[in-house]
Formats: sequence, C-alpha cells, structure tokens
Amino acid sequence: MELLDLFIPKLRRAIKEAGILPFTKPQEEAFPHILRGENLLLVAPTGTGKTEAALLPILNNMVRVPDLWRRRGVRLLYITPLRSLNRDLLERMSWWASKLDLSVGVRHGDTTKEERTSQRFLPPHIMVTTPETLQILLVGKNLREILRTVRWVVVDEVHELLSDKRGTQLLVGLERLRLLVKGEIQVIGLSATVGEPEKLGSFLIGPGRRITVVKVPIPRGFMVEVTFPQPTEVDVALSQKLVSTPDVAARARAIIEYVRDKRAVLLFTNTRSTAELLGNRLLILDSNLPIRVHHSSLGKLTRISAEEKLKGGEIKGVVCTSSLELGIDVGRVEFVIQYGSPRQAVRLVQRVGRSGHKIGLTAKGVIISIDGDDFLESIVIKRRALNDLLEPVEPPDKPLDVLTHQIAGILITDRKLSISQLLNILRSSSPYSSLSEEELKNVLSFMSERHPPLFRYFPDLNLVMRPRGLGPLYNYYFNNLSTIPEVKQYLVVNEADESIVGVLDEEFVAEKGVPGVKFIMGGLVWRLKQVFGDRVYVEQDEDPIGAIPHWVGEEIPVPFEVAQEVGSLYGEVISRGRQDEEFEYILRDIASRYGVDPALLETSFREIWEYARLNTPMVSDRMATIEAAEDYVIIHTFFGSRVNRTISKILGTLLSRELGATILVNYDPYRVIIQAGLPPSRVLKLWDSMCKNFSEKMILEGLETTGLFRRRLLHVARRFGIIEKEADINSRILFDLARSLTGTPVFEEAVKELLTIDYDVSTTKKIISEFVEGKRVI
Repeated sequence: MELLDLFIPKLRRAIKEAGILPFTKPQEEAFPHILRGENLLLVAPTGTGKTEAALLPILNNMVRVPDLWRRRGVRLLYITPLRSLNRDLLERMSWWASKLDLSVGVRHGDTTKEERTSQRFLPPHIMVTTPETLQILLVGKNLREILRTVRWVVVDEVHELLSDKRGTQLLVGLERLRLLVKGEIQVIGLSATVGEPEKLGSFLIGPGRRITVVKVPIPRGFMVEVTFPQPTEVDVALSQKLVSTPDVAARARAIIEYVRDKRAVLLFTNTRSTAELLGNRLLILDSNLPIRVHHSSLGKLTRISAEEKLKGGEIKGVVCTSSLELGIDVGRVEFVIQYGSPRQAVRLVQRVGRSGHKIGLTAKGVIISIDGDDFLESIVIKRRALNDLLEPVEPPDKPLDVLTHQIAGILITDRKLSISQLLNILRSSSPYSSLSEEELKNVLSFMSERHPPLFRYFPDLNLVMRPRGLGPLYNYYFNNLSTIPEVKQYLVVNEADESIVGVLDEEFVAEKGVPGVKFIMGGLVWRLKQVFGDRVYVEQDEDPIGAIPHWVGEEIPVPFEVAQEVGSLYGEVISRGRQDEEFEYILRDIASRYGVDPALLETSFREIWEYARLNTPMVSDRMATIEAAEDYVIIHTFFGSRVNRTISKILGTLLSRELGATILVNYDPYRVIIQAGLPPSRVLKLWDSMCKNFSEKMILEGLETTGLFRRRLLHVARRFGIIEKEADINSRILFDLARSLTGTPVFEEAVKELLTIDYDVSTTKKIISEFVEGKRVI
C-alpha cells in the first residue's frame, strides 16, 4: 500500500494541494508509527518537514474520533518553547485544519482577553501553547474541563526544552494532564539532531512507558566551511575606522562580502553583546548594509520587525544569537555565518540547518574563526557534526525548586494528598523517578514552616494539605510559572519619542548606569541620560565608540571531548615534528582529514611547531604543561570549559588558603590561568596536592563567597518564592542570604545547579584519577 493511501481522502487531497509530495525521509518513517498510536520521538535535521510528520497522522486519526463533534474540548496540545514559534506555526496548522473543518488556537502570554474567553466557551481542536501556559491551563476550573478531551501531545524542540528546568516542569505537567484525562496520551516529540536520542526519548515519555525513536541522519549535502580571515593592508586602514585591530577588520570585511553575495543570511554569534558589537561594526564599515540585530533582550516589536523584513526581502541579513536558532521559518535564508566557534557540534547543526530551510535544498554555512584556538575548535566541531558525534541532552535531576512549584499546582486542584499519592504522581515523570520519600518530606517541611506557609504538612499522618489562606499559594504558583532565571531588567527608552529600544540587565545598570555612558543596542549607539525607576532614558549618539551591555552566563561551554581533540592535534604536530617530519607534510595530512586549507592550519600551528623544534615539555590531550609568563602562571589543560572551571576553583581555593589572600584564577577551554607570579615548581606541588586530596568538598569550600554561587542561589531562591522577583538585591544581602539558607533545600538546590551546570565534578574526578595513575602526566 502506498503511504499516501494510509490517510483519509480529505487529507490526501490536502496533501496533494500543499505540494509536499514526495514525502521526506522523516515523514516516511514517522507516519506509520503515529498512525498506529505509538509514542514517538522524531530526531531529524531542520527543514525536513518534522511538523507535518507529526501533525498529519494526528489529524487523520483525530477526525475518526467518534465524539469529536459532540463533545467540546481540545484534542491536540502542541507545545513549543517560544511564543515566536507559536506565531509561526499558527498559519501552517490553520491551513491543514481548515481542510478538515478543524479549529486551531494559540494560548500564551500575548493571547488577548477576548481570545481567552472565546477559547473557554468554544475551545479549539488544536491548541498551540508553551510549557508555562500549560501550567495555567492545568489549574483553571474551566480550562481543566477543556483539557479532559486531550488525546495527543506534540512537544516541539524537545532537545531545547528538556535541557533545563522548563523540561522538568513540562514533564510533571504532562503527568498531571494524564490524571486529568484519566488515561494515557499519545506523545510525539520533535527534536533537532542530538546525541543519544534513545535516552532523550525515554526521558520524555517517563518510566514504564514505551516510545519509538526515529532518527534521520544529517543529509550528505550539509556543507560547512571553516575560514580564518587574515588581515591585509586594506584591513589596517579599516581598523582605524573601527577603532579596533586589523584582525577584527578582516573578519568584518569577510562577513560583508558574504552578505553582499547572498540573497539572505543569518549571522549567528554566541552572546548578545557580541551580536550588538558586530552589528555596529558592520554598519560602520558599510552604513547601507541591509542588516538588523536580533536577540532576546531587544523589544518584541524590534525582533518581529527584523524577522518580517528578512522574510519579505527588505533586508539581507540578521545578526542574531540562539534567539533565531529554533524552528522559526525564515525560508529565504540560503546561507548561515557563524561568527566564532559554535562551541558544540549540536549548535553547528542546528544553526547551519536554518539555511536552505525548504525541502530539497542544501544547508550551507561558514564558520569565521577568531583566533588559532577558535579555528582548531571549529574544525573539530565540524568533523564531529558531519560524523554525527553530537552532544547529548543532559536534563536536570530532581530539581527541588520545580518540585515545590509542582506540588503547589497539585494542591490548587486537590485539597489534600497523602505522601504516597504525591510520590506516585511525581515518580511517574522521569525527572523525579528516583525521588525519595525523605527528599520530598524535607521540601514539604521547609515550605510549610516558612512564613506565610505554602503547604500544611502533617508528618505523623503522612499528609499534605492546602494552607488555610489560599492567597500565598496562588501568588507563589502564578508568579513563578517560568523557570528561566529572573534577572531584573530596565526598559531602555528613547527620550526623543518615548519608544522602547530594549532592556538592560540590573548588573549593567548598577555598575555603569550613570549619565553620559554610551552603549550599543540594536546596532546603534545610545547615550544614557538618566535612570528613573525601572527605566533608562537614552538619546541616540553618532559616535560609534561605546560600551557594550554586560550580560552574564551566556557563554556556551566547550565540551570535554572537543577540547581533548584540539589537544590531540597540538600533540600530533609536536610529536611528528620531533620525528623529523616536514611541517608542510603534517599540515597537508591534517588538512585533508578535516577538510580545510593547509595555509589556515599553519597560522594555528606555527607557534606550536617552534616548540616542537625545542626540547621543551609538549602540550597535548594527555599532557598538562605549566608555563610561567611574568605575572601569570598558565597550565595548559585541554579539558573543556566546565572541567577547567572546576580545576580553577579548586586551585584558587588552595592558593588562597596557602597564601592567606584571594588569588584570581581564570580559565578557558584549553588552559587555567593563575594571576600571580609564582614559580612553576610551586604550582606543580599545588597540582599534586589537588590530585592526592581531591574531593567534592574542595569545590564547595568557600562557595558562598563566590559571585557564581550567589547568582545561582538568587535564582533558586526566587523560584522557591523566598525572594520577590522585583526585590533589589545587593552583594551584602546575597551574602547574608547564603548564610541564612545554609542547610535548606534552597541552598542544596543552588549547590546542585552549580555542580551540574557550571562545574563537571565527575569528569574532573576521572581526569584527576588518571593523573594519579600515570595515565596522564604534567
């Protein structure tokens, strides 16, 4: 039987009218499983028709439901991580639904009061929503009624949602939905190409349930070039105009040439500040260049305008961050520029996949490297991406702040529950499948003893109940729907016309928010006039030399495996050089393996080649090397961002304890940098001490004094409802907060976040044991 024949006649006609025949590989493989009612995770590159792969078989089965027209209610919940995705999906879904006389609605924070009222009395068959809005739907009396008919749930961009606490919130929410419908729901997950998809599928569906995983590999036509622009005399002159270096000018000039040569381009950066700075520099070099800047701190209208202008052909490029990494359809884009290493293979695949975003077209892109390390990192990531060596999703384990919020939601709809009932609900979801009774009781005790109490907990009866006054419970639940860390933000207002330019984070305003300070936003320079309340008033300035808003915590970590491969390349060049192989031959050999120009490799390897000719310690993935450089000591460690951050924390603690003063220790993915003029022999003794005495306690020592931990604690405390979101928090209050919360679930969760997101304890422990065993040397 032909695949098309599996669909009802009405849908077959719509499929032919839409012109999506022949079906794509993901559609061919997904359709039969979904039509049979199986839970499914579909992992496929962008632009391969994943949305239709999930939607069409569900619509086919939906119109066959006997009570579809007799009983009002939502049948399909389509959950996406971004409201902008919801806007994009509505048009596509509405077209398909109209062919079957079905209705589609969108429900999120921007939905008008009239639309919300209409959905309550005349619910759509298909509702597109976000994880946060689902939390509202699950507790509203009338809204719960329209969800009782749900039989299908599609979770779009699964890899994005399950990587953080939004995914935890969603998965417990789906368990609450199953209780509401009194039965199982067919769940379809849609994901970009990621590592270990089977684990991701199991995590999505929950313990004791079956899920089919369909993985479609990256197409062979996926094309990525890695380049390393070298400055010329032209760039020396341009650097004067940019008030920067010739290297920066060379990269900016290369970007402009790509933009001019292509119909539509997305230019990805890894941080918002880089996007602002790069957008500004490009416009300085060519004020007529048709580009815009797009990131999450810009105003909604500014972001939508950039998207629409790119789609409509009014501009040729958008400088963006991960804000345009997800499945928004910008179909005109034929090329992607990644400024600097994408840091992870999965990011490269997702971003370059934004180009050629039509079935049958080829995804094409280029990585413009910034320095030698960045170039080697980029070619390693390219190789890993093309060989399907992608980073897996690492969901959080048993987050206690989300646990508290979900218990609050359950108690809004159920007046009281026994501990065993509560455990059964929570353990049905993957994040809390191993939650112990003791862990649950600790949270219940803490939240029932706070003022005002959120729960009433009776240990002797093993019972938890709503508080007598429901106000605090409702306020806590609805004020903490988002698990995204809350950073107080200030509206940036153009004083000339009162228009909203964007937002600034509280840290920037606290440090630099004085009249006369200039910064770049939306690719334009603004001069700060005054700060009044939660608004920063500005005026446009023609002088391009300005400060950049400082956003914390944006850097994407370089994985251990990537850093190790970069280290192995350095080691290979040194080792082969000491065996008297010719430099040019080594370069050609490595270049052929990685698909790059040998001349570009020479720029990265020239310095290390000089080391190869000397009798000095070599650097490699298996050897760490200590190097003294005036007032610094550099330990070359190819262990990636999180491991090197862990090592830098331990060494900093040991040095401070030994010297009786705070010693600053920095890191990057390839080295740890001690800002002190110490002899290498002393650092070697320190390293040996770390290896011999390593324990998690070494990381935790003095933790409450670090800015990184205090920020984590602040975000966790806000999710627990301990601190109001709008409260002004200074460093002294944070220090006192850390001391007062020691030993509580809030402190415990902040430590867990730090150890799992910022540090990598398990890999560090493994590496250190290998040094002790002699498998690695220093």
